[in-house]
Amino acid sequence: MSRRILIINGPNLNLLGTREPHIYGSTTLDDVIALAKSQAKGLDAEIEAFQSNHEGAIVDRLHAARGVVDVVVINPGAYTHTSVAIRDALLGVEIPFVEMHISNVHAREEFRKKSYLSDKAEAVICGLGTFGYTAAVEFAAKHVKLKSKKAHL
Repeated sequence: MSRRILIINGPNLNLLGTREPHIYGSTTLDDVIALAKSQAKGLDAEIEAFQSNHEGAIVDRLHAARGVVDVVVINPGAYTHTSVAIRDALLGVEIPFVEMHISNVHAREEFRKKSYLSDKAEAVICGLGTFGYTAAVEFAAKHVKLKSKKAHL
């Protein structure tokens, strides 16, 4: 049985590849998702992807994932630092999640150092560029698999 991983991308990530390439690189979001889907096949996992610039749409997508998705990889973008609603949705649906950032948020502006999600995340990945998605998908697939095996013991 393959694991279902939902990759959620928040505001402005639709501009990946063209927005501030000196910070975020030139890889597009479509490239990232295509690579993740290819990678997932070798990990006995399936990838679903969702991107929105709207907080409520992200909350709605998380609600729809309840009971359907095994793990969430979320790059909440600017909502990392502002969204209690996304935090509450992640906790409410009880799906383990990995918080992911392309840049090293701790080496940037002071306001980017506060995350409303990291204290509840299974893992936090930042500063690896778009390779962070690769690391997050691998961790998510293996983490869920290990958790699933423990549940059957």
